[in-house]
Amino acid sequence: MNEPATPAVVPPPPAPPSLHVRGLAYAYPDGHQALYGVDLTVARGERVALLGPNGAGKTTLVLHLNGILGGGVGTVAVAGLPVERRHLAEVRRRVGIVFQDPDDQLFMPTVRADVAFGPAAAGVRGPELEARVTAALRQVGMAEYAERPPHHLSFGQRRRVALATVLVMEPEILVLDEPSSNLDPASRRELADVLRSLSVTVLMVTHDLPYALELCPRSVILHDGVIVADAPTGALLCDRELMRTHRLELPFGFDPSSVTP
Repeated sequence: MNEPATPAVVPPPPAPPSLHVRGLAYAYPDGHQALYGVDLTVARGERVALLGPNGAGKTTLVLHLNGILGGGVGTVAVAGLPVERRHLAEVRRRVGIVFQDPDDQLFMPTVRADVAFGPAAAGVRGPELEARVTAALRQVGMAEYAERPPHHLSFGQRRRVALATVLVMEPEILVLDEPSSNLDPASRRELADVLRSLSVTVLMVTHDLPYALELCPRSVILHDGVIVADAPTGALLCDRELMRTHRLELPFGFDPSSVTP
């Protein structure tokens, strides 16, 4: 007697990338064309640096990721979710933007209150709220400062608290705007250690090319609204002609080829 056939096991479909941008073009109301058909895919868990001179379109691209800007041509999806009006609340939870100035994100009387603000506004209460706040502060090494007023902290500490206010929302992708700016060497290293420890997808907008090399295996160069290069960070930084053409300069004496990723 024949045994019944074992049904085939169908593997689950692969998870969509954290970020999928296709054909994104955008002109401001004054007619300035900031983006020309940008294509960019960032896989889950990747750390990617977005490089380019001032005016390249980096900020315009970032503002499309959570729907602050819209109305252009092309598509943007976060974890498979189209960035459209009907999805904006969920998209903005999934895209955590850490601004260059932490004081743009810190406004409550204590560190704990600042980190709790977002999830509390989303309806999280009680032990779950406390657990999420504590976990986010531990991730950035600031748990012992929970009851301190943010304005009593150093700039580097405030930047890590600002990062915690985003991590507590459990984002799909973390967008960092010039994360190393105005940091002393110790604070710069402490933040790098935190960022390396995170399992979240990272898109880092920066002019700090050594920091990009240290933290992001892959980099994308945006110039005049177009992605002109997408490759391992070390390879891009060692391409002197590419760097010169797109107005990217390494610090004096820094040799990217001497850095082991």
